[in-house]
Amino acid sequence: MPELSVVIFAIDSEQRAVLQVLVDGTGVAKTTQSSSSFPVATTDPVVRRIHAAKPDAILVDIPADNPATALRAVEVLHEEVPGSAVFAIGSMSQPQTIVSAMRCGAREFIERPTTTTGLLEAFVRLTAAQRKVQRQEMRGRVFTVVNAKGGSGATTVAVNLALALQSAHGNVALVDMAPLGHAALHMNLKPTFTIGDALRNLHRLDSSLLESFTTRHGGGLQLLAGTNAPMPVEPSTAEYARLFDMLVAHFRYVVVDASMRVDATTRLVSNMSQGVLLVAHADVASLWSAAKIQQYLGDTGGRERLHLVLNRFRKIPGFSEADAESAAGIKLFWKIPNQYFAVSTAIDRGVPLMQQNHSEMARSFIGLAASLTQNDAPVKRAAWSLFKIS
Repeated sequence: MPELSVVIFAIDSEQRAVLQVLVDGTGVAKTTQSSSSFPVATTDPVVRRIHAAKPDAILVDIPADNPATALRAVEVLHEEVPGSAVFAIGSMSQPQTIVSAMRCGAREFIERPTTTTGLLEAFVRLTAAQRKVQRQEMRGRVFTVVNAKGGSGATTVAVNLALALQSAHGNVALVDMAPLGHAALHMNLKPTFTIGDALRNLHRLDSSLLESFTTRHGGGLQLLAGTNAPMPVEPSTAEYARLFDMLVAHFRYVVVDASMRVDATTRLVSNMSQGVLLVAHADVASLWSAAKIQQYLGDTGGRERLHLVLNRFRKIPGFSEADAESAAGIKLFWKIPNQYFAVSTAIDRGVPLMQQNHSEMARSFIGLAASLTQNDAPVKRAAWSLFKIS
């Protein structure tokens, strides 16, 4: 499994050791060098060593009592090792230091005390930015669907969006990440394996084994089914990151049904996604919940990826689309018609709405898929790695 290479600069030996443990604990990065002194000039020998090592990321710990030397190191490393991302680590209670670090060239300012999750999310954002710059590294795209509140219709949206993408482009996977998976029921499938099996076999997972864990729908869509009971031991965010690394290397599009799951894993997957669809109804409780969830998912950046989808939409006198946007705190991206009987019948029969080709609901999901992919290059995507740009 590819790993990010990381170099650590920290004067305090204890902090240096802690950072190394945290970096290595992400499961996607490894400390290759560490130093107790900061480079303050371009002629410093350590700069030449770092330049030769070509690390993906450089962590610079900024002491609260004397930040000047560390800030100079950030500036030197940013200028002399342009291929490496410099992350500053320090106290969030010193706004001037944060501003200075960013002006010196730090890509991010990470709060001290640092956590493995915080570093993992920073590494995910780093690789996402690298892929955006290097357009020649064509990649699979992830769309995550999340409920604003229970019963909003995330699974219906995820299933039919995945089928619409499969019909238009092919090579699509639907991943059921809900605590209790229902996507298989919507398609009348009886999976032999679930996402839990894939996560338990990460140590030997390759493209062939990944495919064997999926269940193929008649239209070619491949489902990585959700569990039929909560997993006794919840996998780490690093394990989910490794799984998605394999998924996006193998499929052109990956649609994730997060349903009502709102936790660190959903936030991690959202950070990896090109679009996060927050499914809500046009009522006060649903839009209030949507506002809270978008705040949580957007805390680590990338709010522009969050899109409001109003399900079972119907015009309400005195309540406009602008009112819905204001209540949820994000822009309205799509409206799905209010056809409750057709939806409930489709679920009961295990025949998705997308299989009703000429219905208004099918046209709506076809339009949603087209809107999400309208700027995609019309060429086959090559495999890429979430954690390494070669």
